[in-house]
Amino acid sequence: MRTDSSPGTLPAREHLPADAAGTPVLDVVIPVYNEEKDLQPCVLRLHDHLARTFPYPFRITIADNASTDTTPDVARLLESRIPEVRSFRLEQKGRGRALRTVWSASDAPILAYMDVDLSTDLNALLPLVAPLISGHSDLAIGSRLSRSSRVVRGAKREFISRSYNLILRGSLQARFSDAQCGFKAIRRDVAQILLPLVEDTGWFFDTEMLVLAERAGLRIHEVPVDWVDDPNSTVHIVKTATDDLKGVWRVGRALATGSLPLDRLTRPFGDDPRDREIMDVPKGLARQLVGFCVVGGLSTLFYLLLYSGFRQFAGSQLANALALLVSAIANTAANRRLTFGVRGRAGAARHQAQGLVVFGIGLALTSGSLVALNAATSDPAHSTELAVLIAANLAATVLRFLLFRVWVFSDRREGESRPTHVVASSVPVPTAYPAGGAPQPPMAPGHGTAQGAYGPHDTTQFRVGEAADGTWRDATMQLQPVRPHDTDPRDAR
Repeated sequence: MRTDSSPGTLPAREHLPADAAGTPVLDVVIPVYNEEKDLQPCVLRLHDHLARTFPYPFRITIADNASTDTTPDVARLLESRIPEVRSFRLEQKGRGRALRTVWSASDAPILAYMDVDLSTDLNALLPLVAPLISGHSDLAIGSRLSRSSRVVRGAKREFISRSYNLILRGSLQARFSDAQCGFKAIRRDVAQILLPLVEDTGWFFDTEMLVLAERAGLRIHEVPVDWVDDPNSTVHIVKTATDDLKGVWRVGRALATGSLPLDRLTRPFGDDPRDREIMDVPKGLARQLVGFCVVGGLSTLFYLLLYSGFRQFAGSQLANALALLVSAIANTAANRRLTFGVRGRAGAARHQAQGLVVFGIGLALTSGSLVALNAATSDPAHSTELAVLIAANLAATVLRFLLFRVWVFSDRREGESRPTHVVASSVPVPTAYPAGGAPQPPMAPGHGTAQGAYGPHDTTQFRVGEAADGTWRDATMQLQPVRPHDTDPRDAR
């Protein structure tokens, strides 16, 4: 899998500015290979639709990936005749390669693509990109499997499409409904970080991009589409299906081993000052409890099996120590990934070391219970030993969860770097008017204060928990009112 460096953590979502003069808001890419007959009708129809219905500047980019017919000549002719059309030539085949290359070079904030056959009704294009323009979503896909979609295609393709999506749900836990529909869009700031992580250069490119985005917590918007199958499609179904299954295995293995730096794609909350990450409030307690109980139950069974095996050739104390050591290492690794959502290898050694300390406490509890049992009876039955160990393990499990949560996998530790989500204070500063009583004109963007309807507000940027002088105080940010009237005593609310 790719591990290329990328710009870093994504900022909070925000609506695209409305004054980006001269830059297309939308760049629609049409990847083609030997499409000399269909290319011109497709581009003309798409351009006419966008010119009539799309309220923002747009661009249509033809991504020719190594065509051997007259497709490049048709693309250049369209580029010369239509100002909003440009062509791009690649000397290697692969739809994924074409999309990555063109999207990476585009300056448009919204990037989309559609197949040259225009099987998808173009009326879905504006609903597809609108959530990305508004900042609501990170990616958007057309879905032919939605209940409100209207699809015309043969039984063979219907079976293949639904089977493929079932495979994705069962193997990669994908929650999006349609990975293969050639009608997708992505925000450019997301693409700049996500695309270097996508390895596939062919038809699996879409699926890999969506799976990684979903696992990273990005928001994927689905649009029901009307879709008519192209009977003249040149897609080789068997080869494509084989490559897709290989891609599913490769991506699943990478996700299981935590080798993908998906933390680069995490987003903070939006720009509303009330949307803050309060560091001292426990997060996901119910989910963590469920995950911990499942892992704990499996670990207990694993421990008992190990103990019974070791007991065949060792004493009770040695068998207990060996079984608890092996199960504790497996338990820490499972809880790290499944219960507390820690990905990657960073900090894994430290977590295992701290887990061994927790193991030592559990060993003391279980060993102490065996000592007490042997003191009570000289030759306890094997079933009695197991019952005592189960009770001791239940007590150790409760303690293990508490230690994992507040110490091993705690969100904040002494000596580690603090979160660096950039926020802006909304603390009103005293309004100073000149003698005439007129307010001062607004300050230019980029200055330390911003003029509002209620006077200037300090917008100095700082990190949560960091004071203006650079010193650290309590990380729980004391939020100020979002607007002055939120706490106005004259407000009837």
